[in-house]
Amino acid sequence: MLPVKVAGLGWYLPERRMTNAMLGERLGIPPAWIERASGVRERRYAERETSAGMGAAAARQALASAGLEVGDLDAIVGASTGAQQAIPCTAALVQRELGAPEGASACFDMNATCLSFLFAFHAVAHLVAAGVYRNVLLFSSELASRSLNPNERESSVLFGDAAAAAIITRAAPGEGSAIWHARFETYSSGADLTQIVGGGTLHHPNDPLTTPEMNTFSMRGTAIFKHAARLIEPFLERFFEPLGWSRDAVDVVVPHQASGHAVALLTARLGFRPEQVFSNLALRGNCIAASIPLAFAEAAHGGHIRRGNRVVLVGTGAGLTLGALALTF
Repeated sequence: MLPVKVAGLGWYLPERRMTNAMLGERLGIPPAWIERASGVRERRYAERETSAGMGAAAARQALASAGLEVGDLDAIVGASTGAQQAIPCTAALVQRELGAPEGASACFDMNATCLSFLFAFHAVAHLVAAGVYRNVLLFSSELASRSLNPNERESSVLFGDAAAAAIITRAAPGEGSAIWHARFETYSSGADLTQIVGGGTLHHPNDPLTTPEMNTFSMRGTAIFKHAARLIEPFLERFFEPLGWSRDAVDVVVPHQASGHAVALLTARLGFRPEQVFSNLALRGNCIAASIPLAFAEAAHGGHIRRGNRVVLVGTGAGLTLGALALTF
């Protein structure tokens, strides 16, 4: 048990709504097929926004929710798939965007694709519980729309842009907030099922052999769903056994909004009731690493999650990695 508290949550959505009708006209795809295939009706696309700007906007809302000022932060941690630039870390750019006092906060990024927020949350919780940091800003900011491949119909209609942020502090004596258990497993046999092969050292941007398509997102959707579906049930058994909670004891499940089929799997096969599972997929799309914290923030601000509730955050990410984290909010 880690005596930490999610003191505040916030999010940012670009103003531009991309409906299925608009996207279908652009891609030559029937809007009804888009919703049937993805579970998404609309998503947000950034125009002039930057990753750091979106992350800072979400952070300001999270700070206000926590009743803290930017000067109270002693760490800023980025948890995103797409960095704003190769160097420096996006967290440093968010510090600058916020006007945070220089030298008062340490800044670093963590990347585990769609599970970046969960990995970073778990790591940061240990540091907060140990007294290394007092008030940590954890943010995920994704501009998925800029890396989509229009030739891949299923993935090109699934994703949206968003940012979300959380303020992590130590729980005061007598408060019930805590992280109770987390588990992560990676199956690298699925590493090629979801990828952007360009942008790194293998297919460097300056290499003349690197094609534009290498810098776009590629996902074998059916294969990744089947692979994850085989693994998720025994994974959750291994997660819940040491936790000691029954599925009925969970107040709210916040899944990664991977797709309509993936969210439905939680109730169809994995033992949760529909009213336990919070989903914002239809209006947000899959926002990659921002997906879980965005849904978490919207659920809390909408009254679906209240103080003292038992919450499970769960999902899959490229790798292939599965992750789950149990907390009392």
